[in-house]
Amino acid sequence: MRSQLIFLCFTLACAAAQAAEPTPQELFQQAKAEQAHYLETLKALVSVDTGTGTEAGLEQVGAELVKRLEALGAKVTTQPATPSVGDNIVGTFKGTGDKDFLLMVHYDTVFGPGTVAKRPFRIEGERAYGPGVADAKGGVAMILHALKLLQNQQYKGYRTLTVLFNPDEEMGSAGSRQLIAELARQHDFVFSYEPPDKDAVTVATNGINRLKLTVNGRASHAGSAPEAGRNALIELAHQLLQLNALGDKDKGTTVNWTLAKAGEKANIIPALASAEADMRYSDLSETERVQEDALRIIKKQLVADTQVELVMEKGRPPLAKNDASTQLAQTARQLYSKIDRQLQPIAMRFGTDAGYAYVPDSDKPAVLETLGVVGAGLHGDDEYMEIASVAPRLYLTVAMIRQLAQ
Repeated sequence: MRSQLIFLCFTLACAAAQAAEPTPQELFQQAKAEQAHYLETLKALVSVDTGTGTEAGLEQVGAELVKRLEALGAKVTTQPATPSVGDNIVGTFKGTGDKDFLLMVHYDTVFGPGTVAKRPFRIEGERAYGPGVADAKGGVAMILHALKLLQNQQYKGYRTLTVLFNPDEEMGSAGSRQLIAELARQHDFVFSYEPPDKDAVTVATNGINRLKLTVNGRASHAGSAPEAGRNALIELAHQLLQLNALGDKDKGTTVNWTLAKAGEKANIIPALASAEADMRYSDLSETERVQEDALRIIKKQLVADTQVELVMEKGRPPLAKNDASTQLAQTARQLYSKIDRQLQPIAMRFGTDAGYAYVPDSDKPAVLETLGVVGAGLHGDDEYMEIASVAPRLYLTVAMIRQLAQ
């Protein structure tokens, strides 16, 4: 009799445990029910101008994010994102498991003060429009409401779940990049919530560098004594033609000269000329290769007695293609298939904060990008997000955390 009782208790415990674990379809239904609340939050966020450096708007939205994280049960800390304007906001949840998750996205936009008044949040058909509606306030709302779903489920299967909202991604994350790198190294998994333009997750992003080319020559009268001068503009043009092939198509490296300046008046041989290039790359070795090639090339000069200098300014690093991100994407695809949807793993040409989170030659943390809402028209007047993507992608975050925490 005693053994039968033990067996019965064991059976009931197993049944209770199984009942407590929601199915993918149940998680998806919960996400659908959360969609209306998500849209309310998104409208509130989009309705405040938070262009990078817009102090009042960033302060207002930052305070709201702190309030919402605390209401969800997080321990929240803030610190100024110096030299940027606004605060880095970190919310921490403690659980009972042994895996650590970092969910991160920025709350600044590229749009200046007054944009919201001209283009307020609106819904037309299956799309929502407004400044930053996808990039990345849609991602901010995605994190908040995924947390809400986990709270509703009373789920605590992680060890630590950390949220980072930063105010300066659109200008290079000067005041948050170090914090991103430090936090990432303390976690097993990093999810970043930039928007994809289709149902996809991103396993690799581009890095961004700047090349600055300067030519010093000698001024003289362009009419009466041009031969006495040393034309910096001509030398600059010569160098740009030489340097125009620095990219490597096979490696996905691009170097595009986008800015140039020379001279002060039309009747003066210019003594100074300069140009800047945008470099995008995914191969970590390309920074050194491009710099070495450029310094070698500029030694071949056309205009005698001119001085040519080239400097590379290293910017946002890439999320290089790696096994850990690829495996995360595979998990995401499997979970998506359980609600009869397809998810593509992609590489994107943009640079994002995921590059600061990535640790080369290490499986920790595993980083996955574009877990935000699907959208397009980023940085433009027609920016939008796809409403139909809200519930599936809320489900995806919740399902990923529950799966990976096991």
